[in-house]
Amino acid sequence: MRIDILCLFPEMFVSPFGYSITGRAQERGLVQVFTHNIRDYAHDRHRTVDDYPYGGGAGMVLKPEPMFEAVEDVRSKCDFAECPVVLLTPQGRPLTQSIAAELALSQRIMLICGHYEGIDERVAEQLATDQISIGDYVLTGGEIAAMVLVDAVVRLVPGVLGSDESAVGDSHSDGLLEYPQYTRPEVFRDWEVPAVLLSGHHGEIAAWRRKQSILRTAARRPDLLASATLTDKERIWISENS
Repeated sequence: MRIDILCLFPEMFVSPFGYSITGRAQERGLVQVFTHNIRDYAHDRHRTVDDYPYGGGAGMVLKPEPMFEAVEDVRSKCDFAECPVVLLTPQGRPLTQSIAAELALSQRIMLICGHYEGIDERVAEQLATDQISIGDYVLTGGEIAAMVLVDAVVRLVPGVLGSDESAVGDSHSDGLLEYPQYTRPEVFRDWEVPAVLLSGHHGEIAAWRRKQSILRTAARRPDLLASATLTDKERIWISENS
């Protein structure tokens, strides 16, 4: 997979993408991440990429010309002419695990990081093929949002994780929060690991984990239950225990 990020501050990505899973994925050649400075596509001596908004108002708006030129130039230098062009914006559809999985199937993704007060609407309408938000809040720029999106997507690229099953039980993978996890020591400050996890009975362990996942979701994110993958028996059990 190739990921191209168009932004104003490419230096921000050096450390986050140089370590952990994303860093190892690049070392193994499974993922390529490139950053491109939008200012390189401004043609005046001040490399101007923003201007005052038409109609008045506070702040500055990113201009369309450098953005369009950047996307068109980067796209022309790669074999994958067609690819998702994602605009990171608080007005986009909320990022979910299913969206991350959808993007992980792409051979190439291009991300546009907004900044300042906003971005010229023609970029959103005519250039971006998708708009994604990482939450109902506003950041200074789209760089941090891009980091979150890349991390969520890269770990789902085949071969990136040590085992393909590692992501199967993650929170939100089936619409539920993940079950509690434990490791050694068996007893820590009088707090014991649940006995079922030490039993060696895989069926009982799986049933316990499923029940805990449902209970945790019901307690912490009950809004997820409506669209979660549940059996009729599980839904009856939830209604009887809620």
